[in-house]
Amino acid sequence: MMRAGRESAISYRAADGSELHLLVFEPAEGTPSRAGVVLFHGGALRDGSPDGLVPHCRALASRGIFAVSAGYRLLDRGAASIDDCLADVRRAVEQFGRLAASRGLETPHLAAGGSSAGAHLAMLAAMTPSNAAPEPGIAALVALNPAGLNLGSFEPDAQRRLEQQVGIAEGRLVDYSLIECVRPGNPPTQIHHGTRDEVEPIGSVRQFRDAMARSGNECTLLEYENAEHGFHYPGTSGHFDGVIDATALFLLDRTATT
Repeated sequence: MMRAGRESAISYRAADGSELHLLVFEPAEGTPSRAGVVLFHGGALRDGSPDGLVPHCRALASRGIFAVSAGYRLLDRGAASIDDCLADVRRAVEQFGRLAASRGLETPHLAAGGSSAGAHLAMLAAMTPSNAAPEPGIAALVALNPAGLNLGSFEPDAQRRLEQQVGIAEGRLVDYSLIECVRPGNPPTQIHHGTRDEVEPIGSVRQFRDAMARSGNECTLLEYENAEHGFHYPGTSGHFDGVIDATALFLLDRTATT
């Protein structure tokens, strides 16, 4: 039986100085955290909140993992472009690292990830370190039906529409395409994806996995037959427990203290 853990809510300062939420989930009293993960919600950069991944974090905490669900500014709600969202994600990862360190977990024991657009942002932050934060501050990535894996595969008109929607200049979309960010030394990555995902085709995910392998990186793709986008939430398809179990094993194997 899962043991109830400790839960709290704190804030961190976004790139524009505003306050954003971090929902913190820890193993039960007397149970040390063995690894840590910060997760970012989906919603196409326009919707969603940290509450969306509360069930995931709560379940991971019951398995000995220090789990945090983080918010970031949304488009037309504080963020002018995807760059603002990404800047917040970088700051959230930094704050997560400080929280984890206070609990005895250092960078080699930490991971980042999320769902859909949140997974895309977490992966971008880790795979394209900024000048302000040259090190990603995490040692692994876990992505639940991530978006944005191969944006260069879109038709030119679709690319221009997306660039307008996320507030970036024409021709810049490929800069945010994760397959273009693959380099030797990318963090070990676990991806959970449905074969009927209507947002990110499974073919694009397989291409990303193969590109990671060619660069010498570890990338495990767990495919869920006939599952659609958002399949990993409780009560949607019956896959929630399996996703959590596989995620916990990955985090503990790749990042946990010995």
